[in-house]
Amino acid sequence: MHALQQARTVARSVTRGRGLATLNNAPPAGKSPTAIVMLNMGGPSTVPETHDFLKNLFMDGDLIPLPFQSLIAPWIARRRTPQIEQQYADIGGGSPILRYTRLQGDRMAALLDELHPATAPHKAYVAFRYAKPLTDETAAEMKRDGVKRAVAFTQYPQYSCSTTGSSLNELWRKGKAGGIGEGVEWSVIDRWAKFDEATRSDVVLMFSAHSLPMSVVNRGDPYILEVSASVAAVMDRLKHSNPYRLVWQSQVGPSAWMGMQTGEALKGLARLGRKKVVLVPIAFTSDHIETLYELDLEYVKEAREVRPFIVRLVWQLD
Repeated sequence: MHALQQARTVARSVTRGRGLATLNNAPPAGKSPTAIVMLNMGGPSTVPETHDFLKNLFMDGDLIPLPFQSLIAPWIARRRTPQIEQQYADIGGGSPILRYTRLQGDRMAALLDELHPATAPHKAYVAFRYAKPLTDETAAEMKRDGVKRAVAFTQYPQYSCSTTGSSLNELWRKGKAGGIGEGVEWSVIDRWAKFDEATRSDVVLMFSAHSLPMSVVNRGDPYILEVSASVAAVMDRLKHSNPYRLVWQSQVGPSAWMGMQTGEALKGLARLGRKKVVLVPIAFTSDHIETLYELDLEYVKEAREVRPFIVRLVWQLD
């Protein structure tokens, strides 16, 4: 999401409120910053951080509920680490998501100071769920800064209990334990979406979103419907000028996940002789391993082995 778009989104929350957001009144006195807490999954900035990232991820019952999670999760993380380390090495030696998020946040905060000086100064804080800086590190930084007013700003465009919900739960736990400080007034932006208009009518638009286990979907999680609504909004904007598909990626393990899977859908289009595809990661806001490796290197390569065709990946709003 571009910094100006982010700033306007947060400014609306700070000044007027937003759907499913809790708006607080005047900013606190003094010079403590209004915190804009950017919530996301995160990724290992260096290859050696991969194991800790995977362990934290598989330990999160909100994201991947597992039986005997405290025992099984570390085992899965150890088994998967060599493969995932190689993938991060292939995209440059780590995930760029922290660098991009900080860059976006700093520019957003500067714009917010201009757009809404009444709540200035604004400061962006990054709170990743599974990689550094983890939520507890961010909470400690906010406490040192004396933050009294904060906006929890998810970087997931669509809401799911397994993503935004997990990050908000962790933030709540840190706040309840006193890790953030006393008397912090919170606003919450838990979903948003803004997409660019395409212009090519002879291209298949393939919208790819991170899949969820069917056990989560069957509990009534809103993520699938919200992703579908985002795709529908894009296609309405385009006046349905292109054929399109909504597909799902990043399945882990043998259990049932939402499908069909992105890789299989690309192979299917190749077999059908479709020569041009635009691959749109509809549920990602910054490039990381799911876009840089999984989509751009893995799925596209596999599909081109079926039949040569042109695939263009829509890069994220870094």
